[in-house]
Amino acid sequence: MADFQEFFYPSKDGVHRIHASLWLPEGRPRAVVQIVHGVAEYAGRYGHFARYLADHGFAVCGEDHLGHGKTVDDGKYGYFGKKDGWTLVTADVRQLRVLMGERFPGAPYFLLGHSMGSFLARTYLCKYPGTVDGCILSGTGQEPPALVAAGKTAASAVCALRGPEAVSGLIDRLSLGAYNKQFKPNRTTADWICRDEAVVDAYLKDPFCTFKPTAGMFRDMMEGLQYISGEEGLANMDPRTPVYLFSGDQDPVGANGAGVRTVYGFFQAHGTRDLTMKLYPGGRHEMLNEINKGEVYADVLDWLEQRIERARP
Repeated sequence: MADFQEFFYPSKDGVHRIHASLWLPEGRPRAVVQIVHGVAEYAGRYGHFARYLADHGFAVCGEDHLGHGKTVDDGKYGYFGKKDGWTLVTADVRQLRVLMGERFPGAPYFLLGHSMGSFLARTYLCKYPGTVDGCILSGTGQEPPALVAAGKTAASAVCALRGPEAVSGLIDRLSLGAYNKQFKPNRTTADWICRDEAVVDAYLKDPFCTFKPTAGMFRDMMEGLQYISGEEGLANMDPRTPVYLFSGDQDPVGANGAGVRTVYGFFQAHGTRDLTMKLYPGGRHEMLNEINKGEVYADVLDWLEQRIERARP
């Protein structure tokens, strides 16, 4: 049985305290896996998967980003900050990696980013190359540059007119709100996340998952997407860091696999030596919560165990 702990540490924004979760195995951890969660969720949603890894000897940690989960103490959900939000959140991810490195010195260390968290994990690889022993990207993707630029322009316009804390119904309908279209007739507004109806219903009832992102957060994420698809960031990655991409082939965030292949191509073009991709037939956005999650868990565990043996000292 995994030992669960919670703690806080100072955000790089100089204002907030970041809430973090930690699941510990019995005895000394074989390795550490840091979860980087997505939009409108929080690290605690990964408890089932974290306990699975802990039962196999891994320490698993994760933080609630600015504007998410228990990090929010001012009611500002879905909001990173007035400026440099993407950089701040990435720096908070880095802070947890440093803290866990101090707690578990010498243990192989892996990132696992889901959805927006996969964009943050990719940003991490560009900004802090060579500081993890592997990276797993769940439910990632990459929209065409023109679409990302248009999204950033629209969000920036809302920020200028109404402020970065404003929520735009139009932006929501054009982004997250559009993901459900391919699953009509829809049972709920979140059919796109996975085929397990119990998971979807729990998500829609979770107060930490029901808010809409602000225009400022959407602008920040578009800036992040531009950075992780640009030559400056990609050229800075360490090609020795193993990368594993997995997704459902019916995940609208990854354009039903096409966007995942685009991201795979980024890593391939920049020399990543250990690169793996798996698309699960019929799977939607949250493969760690899908009806075949047992298979997905086992695949992640297998990938991790192989890379533990190869991890650099």
